[in-house]
Amino acid sequence: MSARILVTNDDGVRAPGIRALALAAHEAGYDVVVAAPREEASGMSAALTAVTSEGRIVVERHDWQDLVAYGVTASPAYITVLAGLGVFGEPPDLVLSGINRGANAGRAVLHSGTVGAALTAANDRVRAMAVSLDVLSPSDVDATASGGAAIVVPDDSVLHWETAARTAADLLDWLTEAPAGTVLNLNVPDRSLDEVAGLREATLAPFGQAQMALAESGEGFVRTAIEKTGEPLVPGSDIALLAEGYATVTAIRPPSEISGVRLPAQRRSS
Repeated sequence: MSARILVTNDDGVRAPGIRALALAAHEAGYDVVVAAPREEASGMSAALTAVTSEGRIVVERHDWQDLVAYGVTASPAYITVLAGLGVFGEPPDLVLSGINRGANAGRAVLHSGTVGAALTAANDRVRAMAVSLDVLSPSDVDATASGGAAIVVPDDSVLHWETAARTAADLLDWLTEAPAGTVLNLNVPDRSLDEVAGLREATLAPFGQAQMALAESGEGFVRTAIEKTGEPLVPGSDIALLAEGYATVTAIRPPSEISGVRLPAQRRSS
């Protein structure tokens, strides 16, 4: 029996990336079910949030060719938990999250709803992979914007979703045999498959591709903007390898305790 895969994302159930990823997994012979936020839920990290109607989380069914998809009024991590409870059929053996519109690279993956769904799966010892398409290039910066670094993302119709989907599908057989709870973070350049330089294991850069900046503040309000970071590239890191045209993969894990840290001595109660 083929492994069962939940495909989710944080860009919403109607996003082109999730359809490409689900169909690639299905064509690779896996048993696929799709469940994703009904609306965009980017930046959710592993938040367990939902919008309810009379205490019920709304689930809408969509039919995609040979697949069934559900639009859920919940965050990606919450949807992963629901899948583990059998809400969308048999609990998944694997969770695929993506394809995200934009790289999830560097230590900024902490904030990603795409990565948060994968890490939530790992808490239940389920193998998972977060998949993202690097849509930024030097030309994707609006030099006229405040600060000169505001990000402009190309239209979905010109992005190479299939490249990321094929790259992810090629890793599925390996992932099914990996230790329980393994999580991969995959980033793929936005180019045709034959133009990708290859797949490389990468470290997490100490920063992300983008950062939050203060655009405006006034009496009783603030306005923020997302800008491209200008930090120097660290050799061997995901962001550096993406800039060289490689797809990158990094094994990551949920938060865990740190041993060897000297903590204050516990006080005795009187």
